[in-house]
Amino acid sequence: MKNKVTVILRFCIVTMTVAALSFVGVATAQESPAAKSSSLSAKDKTFMKKAARGGMMEVAMGRLAEQNAKSEDVKSFGKRMVTDHSKANDELKSIAEKKGVKLPTKEPSSKWSSDKVYMEMMVKDHEKDLAEFQEEAKTGSDPDVKKFAEDTAKVVQEHLDLAKETQGKLK
Repeated sequence: MKNKVTVILRFCIVTMTVAALSFVGVATAQESPAAKSSSLSAKDKTFMKKAARGGMMEVAMGRLAEQNAKSEDVKSFGKRMVTDHSKANDELKSIAEKKGVKLPTKEPSSKWSSDKVYMEMMVKDHEKDLAEFQEEAKTGSDPDVKKFAEDTAKVVQEHLDLAKETQGKLK
């Protein structure tokens, strides 16, 4: 009788140990929001937030250019900004969701002044953005964010070239 009790107790202890270890394995395998963003450095998160704000500004200003520009070239440039930056913004939102990063959502308030002022701003802004995207592509810590920065830098370079060309037509 004593042997049966000992065997049953040992069986129960082994069963409970296996169950406890299984539970610990399941608990650690589940991703928490903190675990999702663990590969993101503060620099990656700052880049993502800055890129989101800049992208929303590009879309807002592009819409104003489409509506208010005198030059057809500037209207066309504005339309391209809306299309390309909306796409990039959506891609960035998707990455941010996966990584547990909250991006800014407040639409920027923008005013239209003139075709020339808009194009000057676009040249300066895209020069600055290109440098920031290239820097993140080189030195970022998260592979998804680095890939986004690398791919988007190519589009930003196209925008910069187009902005300079469009600006040249206004003079």
